[in-house]
Amino acid sequence: MDRELYGREAVLAPSGLVARLTGLTPYDFAGVRPEHGDDPPVTVFTGGRGMGKTALLKQIRNAYRRGTPLALLDCARVEEPAEHGPGWTPVTGALAELAVQLSPRVLSARPVRFPRLALGLAAAASIGWSQEDDERARRDLQRLGPVLSTVDESRGTAAAWVGKVLAKLAATVADGAAPLAGILAEATVESLLEEVFGRYQRRSESWYGAYRGAGGNGRLGLRRLAADFSQGGARRADAEGFLVGTLVEDLCRAYVGPTRRGTRRGRPVVLLDNAHLPLGRRLLEPVLRDRADGRRDRVVLVAASRDRDHEGLRRATRLRLPEVAHRAPCPRGADITSGVLAVELTPLSTAQTRSLFDRYDPDGRTPPELPGGVHRLTGGRPAGVALLGRAAGQVPAEARGALTPGALLDLAIEVREDSPAVPVAATLLDELLPGLRPEETAALTVLAAAHDEDSARALARTRLRAASVDGDVVLRLRDALRADGWPAGTAGPGGAEAGGAGGTGAAPSHFVADPLLRALLLHRLRFHDGDAPAHAAWRAVHETLLAHHGPRPTPYRLRQELALGRADGAVTALREWFGDPDAGGWLDRLLFVASAPYPRVPHRTGPDPRRAVALGRDPGAVGELAGLDEATTALHQSVRRLLHAVWLLTDPLALPDEDVVERMAHELRQLSGRHLTGSLPLWDAATHWPRDIRARRTPTSPPGNEDGA
Repeated sequence: MDRELYGREAVLAPSGLVARLTGLTPYDFAGVRPEHGDDPPVTVFTGGRGMGKTALLKQIRNAYRRGTPLALLDCARVEEPAEHGPGWTPVTGALAELAVQLSPRVLSARPVRFPRLALGLAAAASIGWSQEDDERARRDLQRLGPVLSTVDESRGTAAAWVGKVLAKLAATVADGAAPLAGILAEATVESLLEEVFGRYQRRSESWYGAYRGAGGNGRLGLRRLAADFSQGGARRADAEGFLVGTLVEDLCRAYVGPTRRGTRRGRPVVLLDNAHLPLGRRLLEPVLRDRADGRRDRVVLVAASRDRDHEGLRRATRLRLPEVAHRAPCPRGADITSGVLAVELTPLSTAQTRSLFDRYDPDGRTPPELPGGVHRLTGGRPAGVALLGRAAGQVPAEARGALTPGALLDLAIEVREDSPAVPVAATLLDELLPGLRPEETAALTVLAAAHDEDSARALARTRLRAASVDGDVVLRLRDALRADGWPAGTAGPGGAEAGGAGGTGAAPSHFVADPLLRALLLHRLRFHDGDAPAHAAWRAVHETLLAHHGPRPTPYRLRQELALGRADGAVTALREWFGDPDAGGWLDRLLFVASAPYPRVPHRTGPDPRRAVALGRDPGAVGELAGLDEATTALHQSVRRLLHAVWLLTDPLALPDEDVVERMAHELRQLSGRHLTGSLPLWDAATHWPRDIRARRTPTSPPGNEDGA
C-alpha cells in the first residue's frame, strides 16, 4: 500500500515534477507536456536519514510502473553473486537488474528489448572463461538468461543455447590454454547471435562499432570492450560507461521506428536510491557526459542522495522541494554536472504533522499539543513523524490524553500485521543508523551523553576501553556519523565550561549533534538494559562525566548533576551567580544547565514532577534554606522555580504547558526587578522566551535574537 506523502505533492501531483519529467500524470497516465523538451535533467532528491527519499522513490514507482517502462535500484543493495567471474562488477550487475525491470509490457506497448546490452554483458562476462573451467562459464551464461530473455523469451530461458556456446568456446580454444579476452568475447557473441538473437537482431552488434578503436566494426568493438574489462582500472571504467550508454540506447530504440510510433507514451523512468555511493556515480556520470556532448535521450533519471554536497552535484541547479511544484528550470552549462537538478527534501511543516496525526487519531483523543511536540522532537523528519503518529494511533483511545513525545518512544507497536510488536525508539533508531554494527551503536549510545569530543574521549577512556583497542572510537564514530550525513558537533568545550561562572553559551555543542538521534540514543542508554529503577548504565555514564568536569560548580558539572536528578547544586550556584553584572550571561548559563536530559521513568502516569516545582507547589527540602535571610530565600526559591520551568519547557520529550510558560515569564519579570544592573535582558526574556516556547523553538540568547542559541 502506498504511504501517504505529506508535503510531497510537489513531486507527485498531476502537474508535479515527475509528471513534467515523464510527460504522464501519475496513475491515470494522461499526457503532460514535458517541461524540459528533449533535454531532461538528472533529478536528485537530497536529504538526510529519515527524510523520506526511499519512500518517495517507491511512491514514484507505484504511481508509474504500469504506465511506462520503469526500474528502481538501490545502489547500496546490488548483491554480488556467488563464485562469479571477473566479468561481473557492481555496474554490470546493476545494468542487468535494470534491464530486467524495464522490459515488461506496459499500457499495451510491446516489451522493451535489450539486445545491445545483452551482447555487451556477455562479452564482459567471457573474460574469465577457459576450456578447463567450463562450469564457471556455464554459471555466468545462465545468469545472463533474464537479460537475454528480453531479446527472445523462448530462447533466453532455454538451457540448450548454453551448451552450444560452450561448444563454440571449446572449439575456439583448441590448445586448452586460456585465450585472450577478446577472442573469447567474439566466440561468445557469435554463438549468442546464432542461438538466441536470430538474424533480425544481428544489427545489434553494429552498435559496438562506436567503441574506442573499433572503427565501425561491431565485432572488433566487442572484443576491445572485453579486453578493457580484463585490464581493470580506467579501461574497465570506460567499458562500464559505454555499457551504461548501451542501456540508454536500447531504451531509446523502443521509442523510435514506424511500428512504435504512437504505441508508447511518456518516457521511461530509472530510479536510483543511495546514488551518492560510488555505484550511483558510475551509473549517472556516463549519461551526464553523453548529454553534455549533445546526445539526447528519453530516459528520466531520478536519484536520491544523502550527501547534498557530493562532488557530483557541484554545478547542479539547487531548488527546495516546494519550489519545484510548478516549474523546475535547470539551465545547462559547460560542466557536466550542470545537467543535474538537485531538489532538497524539506521537513514536514507543523500543519502537515498535525494532518498526519489526525489520520491516526481521527477523534482527536491525543493532546492538542502532541503533534507540535513530535514536530519539535523529530525536526519534521517524515520517518519519525510517521512512526510516532502510528504509535499514537495504536494507544487505546482512553489513554491517549496522557501521551507525550517521550511516552510515544516508550511504546511498542505493530508495524506489520503479520509481525510482533516492536519498540518504537529502537525501530526508529535502527532506521536512522542502518549502517552501524551493534557494537558501534552500543558505543555511540554511551557517547551520546557527551557535550563534545573532549568529554566523549573521557567517556571512551573510562566506559569504552574494549572498543578503543584498535583505534580511537570517538574519531571513528564521529567520522561514521559524518559519512552518513549527520551534522557534526564542535571539537572542544564551549564558553560555559571554559569561563566557569562567568562563561557564556546557552547550549552545549553535543558530540551527537542531531536532536532526534541524540534523544533516541539517550533513550537507549536509560532503558535498553531494562534495569529500572536502578538505571545503572545511565547513572554510570553521567557520573563519569561529572568526575571529568571536576569539583568546581561549573555549568557543565551542574548540568550533569541535573541529568542525575540532583537540582540543589544548580539552584544554589545560579542564585549565587545572579549578583554578577552580566545578566545576559546568567541567562545563558541557566539555559545551558537546563538543557540536561531528564532522567525519565518509563510509563509514568500523572503530571511531570518538574511541573509542581515550577508552579511553586513543591518548595523542596527546608534544610537547604537554613541560614539564609528572607530576601535570599525568596531569590533561591524563584531561581528554583525558574530552572525547573525552563528544564521542562525545553525538554523535547515533554509537552509545552501554558501554566508553566506563564509562571516562567512571571519569575523572569520578578528577577528583573531584583537585579541591580541587568534588568533589561531579564525583562526581554520574560517577553521573548514564552514566544519561543510556543513556537517550539529553543529560547533565544540574547532574548529576542532569532539567530540566538
